[in-house]
Amino acid sequence: MEKYKQEFIEFMVDCGVLKFGDFVTKSGRKTPFFVNTGFYRTGAQLRKLGEYYAKAINDNLPELNDLCIPETLALCSIDSTDLGQEHWLMMARAIQENYALYDGFIICHGTDTLAYSAAALSYLIQNADKPIILTGAQQPISNEITDAKKNLRDSVICALDPGSRGVMVVFGGHVIAGTRAKKNKTISYDAFASVNFPELALVQGDRLVRYVPSPWPTGPVEFGRAMNPRVFLLKLIPGMDPGMIPEIFRLYDCVIVESFGVGGIPQRLMDAFAEGLGHYEQTHKVLILTTQVTYEGSDVGVYEVGKRVKNRFRFLEAHDMTIEAVVTKSMWLLAQNCDSFDQLQQRFYRQVNFDTFYH
Repeated sequence: MEKYKQEFIEFMVDCGVLKFGDFVTKSGRKTPFFVNTGFYRTGAQLRKLGEYYAKAINDNLPELNDLCIPETLALCSIDSTDLGQEHWLMMARAIQENYALYDGFIICHGTDTLAYSAAALSYLIQNADKPIILTGAQQPISNEITDAKKNLRDSVICALDPGSRGVMVVFGGHVIAGTRAKKNKTISYDAFASVNFPELALVQGDRLVRYVPSPWPTGPVEFGRAMNPRVFLLKLIPGMDPGMIPEIFRLYDCVIVESFGVGGIPQRLMDAFAEGLGHYEQTHKVLILTTQVTYEGSDVGVYEVGKRVKNRFRFLEAHDMTIEAVVTKSMWLLAQNCDSFDQLQQRFYRQVNFDTFYH
């Protein structure tokens, strides 16, 4: 065993992250050790963790040193399922603090919520003239068969390209705008797709084949510092009981409705939505309609079920946006305290990092 690996084990024990004994996992399997990365609690511990990550990357992918001079920073060590708005703000803040020091940034991220983080950072970091890339892997980098090495190397190739700017996802050789990525496979290496928008580029060996130019900054780079987490995603099902809808609006500032087909609300739910939503100027409650269908987007005015919603409520429509973009853009906008619905609507439909083509 390499010396740094032995030191890393000792470091985990000292931090209380690694414990030995008789443990039973959630699946009922017995194990002689248990790892809880939540016990990395101090900045010094995270900096040390970053040093071990750097050694592991160098050990598994030494050719990176021929391409760039990588430096690492460990922000947190948790399962991506446990990520929240505070972690997106932490990532944005770390990039802001180091923005002048580096030519680009690569975030190694768990795949389960990677698309949400990419969308969130697209709104929290705007007008970036440097690449901010999120990547991950379906198999750990230490496995004999893994996609981690290729994804990390592809991310470096993309970051080195002079035309790369803004927030992107690099995975399986595909370069995707941060607001358009969606994980659509749970096991396969080509786990992410670009939804309702072309891929920005393709990494082929040491070459980046670009299809869509990165967006040009319209001003100096801007960093957001707040997100409102009071956003609820409601997936409609046939025969849904309307009783819970006013309570959802009481607890949340924004309700995103994943409706059927091109969009609409069942007649049996209309009064409940009216009761919960009220008038924006009095309640500051927001309704956003989208579709459960991944591709092609919503168009609420096509059928009667959508027309009756348009005739009764003021709402926002997601159109061609991904659900990850809708959720995170809503959180970002709600933190800005829009004075009127018209102002909220104008900001929602303003394109950020290719997130929508509806104006």
